[in-house]
Amino acid sequence: MSKIKSQHWFTILSLVILILLGLLSKSYRGFGHEWVNDSSGDIFYEIFWCLLIFLLVPARSAVNQIPIWVLGITCLIEFSQLWHYSELDTLRSTFVGRLLLGNVFDWWDFLYYGIGCLLGWLWLRLLEGIQ
Repeated sequence: MSKIKSQHWFTILSLVILILLGLLSKSYRGFGHEWVNDSSGDIFYEIFWCLLIFLLVPARSAVNQIPIWVLGITCLIEFSQLWHYSELDTLRSTFVGRLLLGNVFDWWDFLYYGIGCLLGWLWLRLLEGIQ
């Protein structure tokens, strides 16, 4: 199997695992469940976008740039939560809108975005090395 094909399938598998982890984090009820339910998803969200973009642009040169772009865009989305325009609020009132745009501004999210992009970058480096 070629390197690109292996990367492609491992990236898809990674995305499936990440989606499952993200969904499970919303229903976790054990120790630290408040943090897991409310904040760990930010980390998974960043890694998800890094992997999805890598799936679409599997170039070695993109590995270092993808997490930077993901971090920048998600930080802009976080800041957009400070403004409550009817169009944005209508989008945020849907399940998909909440997943993509969030609905509550929180300074702590920037820390989790940074952690997620760092982990996303490391994950991309692992995928990049798959033969």
